[in-house]
Amino acid sequence: MDIFQSVVIAIVEGLTEFLPVSSTGHMIITQEILGVESTTFVKAFTFIIQFGAILSVVCLYWKRFFRLKEVPEGQTGLAAFITKYDFYWKLLLGFLPAAVLGLLLSDFIDAMLENVTVVAVMLVLGGVLMLFVDKWFAKNENKITPLSERRSIIIGLYQCISMIPGVSRSMATIVGGMQQGLTRKEAAEFSFFLAVPTMFAASVYKMWGLVSDPESLQQLSDNWIVLIVGMVVAFIVALAAIKLFISYVTKYGFKAFGWYRIIVGGAIIVMLMCGVSLKMA
Repeated sequence: MDIFQSVVIAIVEGLTEFLPVSSTGHMIITQEILGVESTTFVKAFTFIIQFGAILSVVCLYWKRFFRLKEVPEGQTGLAAFITKYDFYWKLLLGFLPAAVLGLLLSDFIDAMLENVTVVAVMLVLGGVLMLFVDKWFAKNENKITPLSERRSIIIGLYQCISMIPGVSRSMATIVGGMQQGLTRKEAAEFSFFLAVPTMFAASVYKMWGLVSDPESLQQLSDNWIVLIVGMVVAFIVALAAIKLFISYVTKYGFKAFGWYRIIVGGAIIVMLMCGVSLKMA
């Protein structure tokens, strides 16, 4: 992988990480088009630069991300601790299902990262779902639903579905949030926040896999500039993408993303069935 390929893939990542269109799926498709070989480093690269994009959430929402709740007078011990760190507690509960399943299915997930067909099929299926979510959960927009511990865990279970390339972590968690009674905006923002511990853990895990294996460590040593450039570019592009997405989805919903997924996934399926290569060269 060279600098140009890293920049292109990182731009795709920054634009799609917070959209319900599957950033991982788009990066896999982009790698195929650019002719990037699926090495151990490249597989790790697709996870690690996502954390660069995720950092944009911390920057844009830093006041909410680092705000602690006031503890009611008389409340002490564990109850007081959970109240004070309520935001982080709910993020932890939402993060744990994916953390456990991710460790158990790591090799299976890596294998699917090479399968463009899986990505295309899941893009189409997820697109069909996106066409109807606004109608299914329209009643949520007119009520206030608190984010409870139970709801956080359930949204975390939805996030596990996104381990299949092409599903979209954002789509899974947003749909999960709306199914639990959150508005489109609330579900999208919690999806952003939940991405921080999830992608941080995935990035650390993948980085550890690189540095703990001599062959992979050599790949990292040869490509560390490529990795840094990818993270920086993804971070910058994601800053703009978040603001645009929240504004758009609050006004117009998810139907456009559904059609986009169906068109892109359908086009790739047709190309694969006709034996047409996605590679430009």
